[in-house]
Amino acid sequence: MDNSAEQLERLLENSRTNEAIAQKLFDIETEILACHTSNELLQRLLVLIKEKFALSDIALLIVQPTPISYLLSDNLASHWHKENCFNITEEHLQSLHQHSLKPLLTNKKEQLNHIIPKALLAQTGSAALIPLTLEGKHFASLYLADNDQERFHPKLGTFHLEQLAVKISLCLSNVLIREQLEYMANYDRLTGVANRRLMEVTITEEITRQKRYNIPFSVLFIDCNKFKQINDTYGHDCGDEVLSYVAKTIEHLIRENDKCFRYAGDEFVVTLAGQGYKQALEVAKRLTQYFQSTPMPYNNESLPVTISCGAAVSDGEKTMSELLKQADQQLYLHKKIPVS
Repeated sequence: MDNSAEQLERLLENSRTNEAIAQKLFDIETEILACHTSNELLQRLLVLIKEKFALSDIALLIVQPTPISYLLSDNLASHWHKENCFNITEEHLQSLHQHSLKPLLTNKKEQLNHIIPKALLAQTGSAALIPLTLEGKHFASLYLADNDQERFHPKLGTFHLEQLAVKISLCLSNVLIREQLEYMANYDRLTGVANRRLMEVTITEEITRQKRYNIPFSVLFIDCNKFKQINDTYGHDCGDEVLSYVAKTIEHLIRENDKCFRYAGDEFVVTLAGQGYKQALEVAKRLTQYFQSTPMPYNNESLPVTISCGAAVSDGEKTMSELLKQADQQLYLHKKIPVS
């Protein structure tokens, strides 16, 4: 009777534990289903799991190249993601889950040396790595760590962790599909900067803000000098590289709250929030001088790539078309009389 009572008590305790875990997983799933973006989903997911399961650390190990690379690029990734998402090779990812897509539980840190970033591994007593998939392809592992060496060990069951992996993969897949469509609608695939559609939304918002709060607002109209000649001389592949180089360089040189857009062909528009005409001219001068002094590396050579800029300031009365037309006219004047 005593043994039977002990077995029954153990079963009841296991049942209560499983019920508590299931409730935590349900709470996590409910919250992440309400997320509208993958960035929001990833951040909320890791915070929830760490809090609800009292983990010492958590991170996302992502194989390269990844289907969510565009979300983790410099212009879109948040500071939080840069600190909590780590790149991992496909070979290392496969070594963690070499026999199947089952979670790996280990309390032997040496097993993870040369795979897990040292900063993560330093305080780890034991860890669980949960494989995540998108469209049937293994693309990441969710790293759960605890200071306690006995928290995760190979003899523990992995049923709940497998459930968690399925839920995360499904939720992330659904959000990504919607987000990729939105990304393709708003960003230029070649250069990675925002496209004309998003430019129109941004300028309309800035003009409205200026009318309401009298906040200065300017735009730059930019094109690449002798772009056709570059295409004819070096080919269209080189031309594509030039456009990407120009776009990324402009983004690097402007402020975080200023935006660069690909307008058409080799033309770009930059919106300068809170900037008057004098400040816009200073930005134009800085950009043109940088390109004049910094050739683009190409096939072990230095290819001169320069730009022309035209500036226009909004007075709250001009339409978006009028503002861009004025900046474009200034651009052609500056082609004849460079910004000095």
